[in-house]
Amino acid sequence: MESVIFNIKRFDGERTWNQEYRLPRETNTLLGCLVRIREEQDPTLNFTSACRHAICGSCAVQVNGNAYLACETQLDALLETFETTTLYLEPLNNLPVVRDLVVDFDGLGEKVKKVSGWLEERADRCDHMQSQEEFHLISKPADCVLCGSCVSECRELAYDDGTYLPPAVMNKAYRFERDSRDGSRGARVLAALQNNLWKCIHCQQCTTKCPKHIPIAEEISYLRREALRMGEKDSSGARHAYSFYDDVKKTGLLNETMLALRTEGMVKTAANRTPFAIRMVAAGKMNPLHMPKPVAGIESVRKLYEFSRRNDKEARHV
Repeated sequence: MESVIFNIKRFDGERTWNQEYRLPRETNTLLGCLVRIREEQDPTLNFTSACRHAICGSCAVQVNGNAYLACETQLDALLETFETTTLYLEPLNNLPVVRDLVVDFDGLGEKVKKVSGWLEERADRCDHMQSQEEFHLISKPADCVLCGSCVSECRELAYDDGTYLPPAVMNKAYRFERDSRDGSRGARVLAALQNNLWKCIHCQQCTTKCPKHIPIAEEISYLRREALRMGEKDSSGARHAYSFYDDVKKTGLLNETMLALRTEGMVKTAANRTPFAIRMVAAGKMNPLHMPKPVAGIESVRKLYEFSRRNDKEARHV
């Protein structure tokens, strides 16, 4: 019978090592395989699980560098995806490791508090009724089981200094910001803004690896748009967005020469971007003297802007 090798990253609180286990290939979930390893081969192996029905979110781990919810992931699917019978299992990224595949979620819970990830009282509301449209705004983000998969996959968190809010927390901010029953509309947008909302690099990994298929990257974009609607103009992220918006509306093209100046200002641009700009000019990738002129069909581009503005206004009215 064909064997499957599970190469698991172990940690005992002080020492880290990799340990191999073998199981016969059979119809099973990844969690089922971990349970069998612990029960039949190594009772010291640590991992977390509870519901076994993709509800509690406690069994997420990395397999070959990708986050999976172990209880719903079929072994055969993994072997077909990676075209190998050797699987490398590790704890989730960007979370403190307690032991083996177990990570600490306490820090994530503290960050949820920063965005008031719960329903706030609304003084003028006497019931909890919602229209179908209002419910659909929050139904998908409410599916989050806080498994940590999006946190593990976030490319920004890999380099962050601890000030950026993880995607799971951004989802909480979005979910309650859009809840028609909430009494603190706008507060969570400001909280996200104060915690480096603009640091998201649009890698989309939080969305593609979410086991509940929550469009977290789109939610972060919504929070950014709301920040702009609320008057945010001072951050480099807001200035960057306005530069894109204004340039494309004006000419249909991005003025790359002015983009950094508008975003970071003259002093920071000179200090941080000069060597890069010189290389770009030398390679013929940028002409600092070129000022884009309106492209042919610019009126059609501007009509798209107007169409988007009307749709947005109508959606907000609904």
